[in-house]
Amino acid sequence: TDSISKDEILKVSVSVTNTGDVAGEEVVQLYINDLYASCIRPVKELKGFEKVHFEAGETKTIEFELDWESLAFYNDELEFVAEPGEFEVMVGGNSVDLLKITFELK
Repeated sequence: TDSISKDEILKVSVSVTNTGDVAGEEVVQLYINDLYASCIRPVKELKGFEKVHFEAGETKTIEFELDWESLAFYNDELEFVAEPGEFEVMVGGNSVDLLKITFELK
């Protein structure tokens, strides 16, 4: 499991290929899930997306960055906090078919 501290940035990249015979577009979406938050959080929280044009057979690497503010939320005391712990990062063309990795915020 990778880990970052609150002053670091997590870089997430994914290679996407147009396997078709014609040019097209895809919206690559990035979600997070805070696995052990002190209050109930969304299972999939959209944190980034990018619409990308591909020629037939073309592969592109799409990159996203997450900092502590991307992981933060308002807790029960209405404080904007990023709690240490494990997170899932999910990337895909929709909210169901996703590649997943985990990392830890220290």
